[in-house]
Amino acid sequence: MSGEKFGEFVRRAREAKDIGLREMAKMIGVSPTYLSKVERDEFAPPAEDKVRAIAQIIGCDVDELLARAGRVSTDLSDIIKRHPVELAALLRTTKGLNAEDIARLARNAQKAKDK
Repeated sequence: MSGEKFGEFVRRAREAKDIGLREMAKMIGVSPTYLSKVERDEFAPPAEDKVRAIAQIIGCDVDELLARAGRVSTDLSDIIKRHPVELAALLRTTKGLNAEDIARLARNAQKAKDK
């Protein structure tokens, strides 16, 4: 994930999809003025439901866009609250691992869950 701010990332992705500001604002249920200010990083990123809608429209992974917005998906937050110690330990073990290694861990966890 690049260091690009939420707003500039959304604006660049929206423009790459050739979606106008007013059209996108209507699609996610906000005013064009509000979306413009979000894209210029004058306003904080919108609520999770709006971020999810934006991700779907621009074809971006929801969790990546939520991370750019400085948020964690509600379902992940709920999981962390149920197992805070274990998940904190698990996440700390991933420090220093590359994306491929983390993906392998996720696949192994999925296999364990499926048993």
